[in-house]
Amino acid sequence: MSQRNKNRIIELTSLINLSDAQIAMINDGIENVRISTFPRSTAEQIPAEQWAKTEVLLSAGDYLPTREMAPKLKWIQISFAGVDPILNRAIIHDENIQVTSASGVMVSQMGEYILMALLMLGHKMPAIINAQLKNEWISNKSGMVMPKELRGSTVGIIGYGSIGRELARLLYHFGAKVLATKADLSNLEDTGYIPEGLGDPHGDYFYRMYPTDALLGMLPECDFVVLTAPLTEKTRNMFSTEAFAAMKPSAYFINVSRGALVDESALVVALRNKTIAGAMLDVFNEEPLPANSPLWKQPNLIITPHVSGVSPKILDNVLRFFNTNLKRYRDELPLYNVIDPKRGY
Repeated sequence: MSQRNKNRIIELTSLINLSDAQIAMINDGIENVRISTFPRSTAEQIPAEQWAKTEVLLSAGDYLPTREMAPKLKWIQISFAGVDPILNRAIIHDENIQVTSASGVMVSQMGEYILMALLMLGHKMPAIINAQLKNEWISNKSGMVMPKELRGSTVGIIGYGSIGRELARLLYHFGAKVLATKADLSNLEDTGYIPEGLGDPHGDYFYRMYPTDALLGMLPECDFVVLTAPLTEKTRNMFSTEAFAAMKPSAYFINVSRGALVDESALVVALRNKTIAGAMLDVFNEEPLPANSPLWKQPNLIITPHVSGVSPKILDNVLRFFNTNLKRYRDELPLYNVIDPKRGY
């Protein structure tokens, strides 16, 4: 990179509210970045002269300009991992603009959430809590509360991205065997962003990897099934009657990806008929989950309100990643987490 390029001013517009400390975090180790913040502003509320000079945009994804508004825009950093809500925006498909997701930023808290779900389901906490609410002491400990321990269990991870890789790392220390599916088996290493010490960057923690098309062949081997795949046209409703029927009657299902990957009516039937032993859902086809949804009434289902990625540290973690990518952008190196609109992630 030439000294001229290194010293040039990079005009950065942020649609996220940033404190002075967070602005300093973005600027850490980087000179000549001019940051202008317009928190929660719509594209139309931002002055035309600001858009005219914007080269880099940091956004939560809610508000994006048109190419006509921002003729100099070269890079959009989105503050979340799943980009399916913005794929219908024309600017995302502009070949002259790089769009990067925040994949990898939330792996720590999401790994903990999934681990909690596995332990709660395996140790029959729904039945135990239900008994507590009724002031009942469970005497038959060899029956309804006999646990399914993680050690020696087989966990199937559907979608071996940053979240699935972090879960595999955690499960390794519990003595569980990990099976996983991945859309592209040509490269098993993780080339996206991952915080140091987390995840499975070199593909060391899975026992066997399957192509996504072989999902139905993998499911009968699993004691737990965790869905961490992105939402695309290929993955929409991938868990339907056929997939639940392929699972063991003693197996548990967890979804932290997108609600639209699951046929919820098929899941209700699978739970009622005890086709599977239970489930934990953090995401739904419609959010908030309507009060009249039959999912609420399933005794072997734990429902959480899309909280698996929630953390008081999330924005700071996003900005640390953004700082890493901004240095790479300045140095004309490939950015982490560049999305492919045709793939949907």
